Amino acid sequence: MSCNRKTKEILNCALVVTIVLFVSIKDARADFVFGEPENLGPAVNSPDLEGFFDISSDGLELYFGSDRPGGQGDDIWVTKRENVIDPWELSFNPGTPVNGPYSEGAPCITPDGLSLYFGSNRPGGLGNWDIYVTKRATIEDPWEEPVNLGASVNSASDESSPSISADGLSLYFQSSRPGGLGGIDIYVTTRELISDPWVPAVNLGSTVNNTGIDLCPRISNDGLLLYFSRFPSGMAYPPELWLTRRRSISDFWSSPVNIGLAAASPKFSADESIIFFSSHGYGGYGGPDFFQVSIEPVVDLNSDGIVDCADMCIMVDNWGTDEPLCDIGPTPFGDGIVDVEDLIVLAEHLFEEFPQVEPVE
Repeated sequence: MSCNRKTKEILNCALVVTIVLFVSIKDARADFVFGEPENLGPAVNSPDLEGFFDISSDGLELYFGSDRPGGQGDDIWVTKRENVIDPWELSFNPGTPVNGPYSEGAPCITPDGLSLYFGSNRPGGLGNWDIYVTKRATIEDPWEEPVNLGASVNSASDESSPSISADGLSLYFQSSRPGGLGGIDIYVTTRELISDPWVPAVNLGSTVNNTGIDLCPRISNDGLLLYFSRFPSGMAYPPELWLTRRRSISDFWSSPVNIGLAAASPKFSADESIIFFSSHGYGGYGGPDFFQVSIEPVVDLNSDGIVDCADMCIMVDNWGTDEPLCDIGPTPFGDGIVDVEDLIVLAEHLFEEFPQVEPVE
């Protein structure tokens, strides 16, 4: 493919971008393929049921639901590690007041590690399963008595799988309440300030939810990506992992896309290079187990085995469009337009050689 005059001007600018990105750009990611799913091992998984989970923002604590022996039934469990390259330590039950004689699960830990949201069917709620929050003053302090989030969030139906935004002002969750599109839908509640009460939750609507089962929402750190699990038929395992995105937090969500994993309870690492998930579609110690899989960039746009000027030409010839081939930044899923974010990602890999692979559709 030839480059016109405008293309050559942009390519000249790319030389500057190539220099600048090494000192100022840290988080760009390309279009992707998945590596081989890796089981998190026997310190985390067991022959019993491991349910929905969450990982702290520093990647050092993993909270999950399990009915394994040593608890009071369906409890929340915790495993830790010293750094992100270490294996997970043996899981432990944090005990009361987080857990009790009823069921607890689907935990969500806030970025500061000081609030833990979760679902429970303990008495005193509005329905069978409600969403609660427990807090602690520091990460070394014990958890306080959990508090029900009240009628703005919970209903006479089941609510669970909370996911709170990085700024603490939006809470996404699943609910089986009447008035939805399917058996379980995704809802969101918001507040103006951390100290404010939650406003009444709203359904994310037909763009995100469908007539089936949509659950386990996870909001990205920047608030622009929402990934969730969808059951293709009833509640038949395994569910499929879907993604919807928006240009800004004031925009509407786009039509979701299937990103090619049989997974539930998705969670990305802070640098978006790894996705953690729950599944029994990849073997393991029981069912389901927790896994992680690497997200590997695909930046060789013409599949000739090297990233070079030919790939630059393809990108600039699609400049300003939503061409999926070139929409490779700033995250593994792009942002809906071919622009400087994508050029930065491509320039980061200039002259690298790549094996020919099939990207995730």
